[in-house]
Amino acid sequence: MSEDIKPRSAPPFNVELDVRQLACPLPILRTKKSLSQMSSGAVLHIIATDPGSIKDFEMFCRQTGNELLSSEEKNGEYHFLIRRR
Repeated sequence: MSEDIKPRSAPPFNVELDVRQLACPLPILRTKKSLSQMSSGAVLHIIATDPGSIKDFEMFCRQTGNELLSSEEKNGEYHFLIRRR
């Protein structure tokens, strides 16, 4: 293998959930359902467009004990990584 070619790494998440165009409380409800189907320690990547989702996911993780690994906005979309407890 050439030194210039590097193998692709796996994404930092196990499952991706697209809740774009959904308003509160649907992103949280779908996240809760997805996490309930995942193993402990697995990471869920959520893509949302609701600006209120930032505070919603922070509060959700505080209340449920799941870990909010990251939260960022990219081009009007909000991306969250949550590790299931």
